[in-house]
Amino acid sequence: MSLQVSCLSFRQPYAGLVLDGMKTVESRWRPLLAPLENQTLAIHIARRDWEGEDWRTVLSGPLGMNRGQIEALLESGERFGRGVVAGLVDVGETWLCPASLQGEELQHLERSAVLIDLQEKHLTHLSNPRWLKEPLSTRGDRDLWTVEIPYELLP
Repeated sequence: MSLQVSCLSFRQPYAGLVLDGMKTVESRWRPLLAPLENQTLAIHIARRDWEGEDWRTVLSGPLGMNRGQIEALLESGERFGRGVVAGLVDVGETWLCPASLQGEELQHLERSAVLIDLQEKHLTHLSNPRWLKEPLSTRGDRDLWTVEIPYELLP
């Protein structure tokens, strides 16, 4: 028996940040996750890293993490390696971040997304992150695809 669920590939460190509960807002240039509101999404860890260091700037600046805390968080996100479905997260509301948003409201969203420059991007709330008991090795894909997760891997 298995659970059939939509899946999305995330580059590191974002996959680990989602599954460790640090990243609670996902940003995309289009409303990719909107049809999944109130559903569960599988998180696939891509083989490639995210290009850029915005995540490190947010972790060390607004979130106040020191180098050791950041390294521990990165290690946690690598526990299952790459090219695997590693966990599940619940998908919430998707909305377009206004170009005019600034100040504390924007800073709060940047901390939640662990990313800067969110204006004019589609943002989606993520909640209830959980790691699978073991990774499910599978090839990633662009956009959303469907994956079958054996029940014995579910948390």
